Amino acid sequence: MLDNVEAIHHSSIKINNVFIDPFELNEDYDNADYIFITHSHYDHFSEKDILKIKNDNTIIVIPKYLKDSVLKLGFKIDKMIIVEPNKEYNIDGIKFKTISAYNINKTFHPKVNNWVGYIITINDIRYYIAGDTDNTIEARNVSCDVAFVPVGGTFTMTYEDAARLINEIKPVIAIPIHYGSIVGSKSDAVNFVNLLDNTIEGKILMKY
Repeated sequence: MLDNVEAIHHSSIKINNVFIDPFELNEDYDNADYIFITHSHYDHFSEKDILKIKNDNTIIVIPKYLKDSVLKLGFKIDKMIIVEPNKEYNIDGIKFKTISAYNINKTFHPKVNNWVGYIITINDIRYYIAGDTDNTIEARNVSCDVAFVPVGGTFTMTYEDAARLINEIKPVIAIPIHYGSIVGSKSDAVNFVNLLDNTIEGKILMKY
């Protein structure tokens, strides 16, 4: 399930040649076939990193309000998929769903902004990328095989909240993200893994 899967930096993920929220990428990464963006904060919508991996055929998936910003990066309309929360989509055989991503008791990620996480199905494996979210009703209704969840706290779930979510939705593998750079530390990732039920495999993929 984790062949060709990387948790690169902070919340940046690569699955085959699909990038989610590219941020602080190494110059050696190849061009992207698809780029998925969860929301507009600089650590998720990084223009310089998008331009590192963009090519004329790259398809970018974005929340609606990012359309003008993406046009300025040189994307054509036919290379954009504009999404809303809690919908299903299909791009060239890659199926994905959008899941609302928002804070419950904080103001950093309001639900009204229609920011998203994604469940992306690749080779029949469902990868849930939660985005910047708390432990919400929508997140608790996710069904997936591999889950990437924020554990750094402050702007998103703490590692305790993330573990509670994962123990409820029960993926096969859970991978902590959103720590070690802007907020949170590797200890949050370790503590998250230690709180998981023994039926769930916790994997720390980031190098720091």
